[in-house]
Amino acid sequence: MSWGDDDVELVPLEWLKAHEEIKPRNRDKLLEMTKRWGGYTKPLIVDKHTGAILDGHHRHSIAHLLQLKRVPAICVDYLADDSIKLGVWPGCGLDELTKVEVIDMALSQAVFPPKTSRHILPVETPPIFFPLERLAALPSFTSPDES
Repeated sequence: MSWGDDDVELVPLEWLKAHEEIKPRNRDKLLEMTKRWGGYTKPLIVDKHTGAILDGHHRHSIAHLLQLKRVPAICVDYLADDSIKLGVWPGCGLDELTKVEVIDMALSQAVFPPKTSRHILPVETPPIFFPLERLAALPSFTSPDES
């Protein structure tokens, strides 16, 4: 299995759901780097059924601060994909966590503390570049009849 540029899609920001908090200091550093680069260089990893963010909570937070409309993401079938492993970070207060608990938290109004879930992906995410201007623009509407 490998991911490439073809696997990255622009998803609506409002569809995404966080399941854990971010560290503001880390977010602020990444925000400055993102502004300097002028775009996103790494996609988020997201469950394609729920919009639950598996990897990319800080990038998601930055998108809100920059008032972006869309973000680059690789959408996966989280619960069915056995190659995506889940653990917990040392010192997070939990001994284990299940994928269902991650989805349930993302769908709730609550979130885990930062650095609770630790997703181990089968491959590296591909390097990308999506300019901030493109991510801030509203997508053009295509009717189902035109596709």
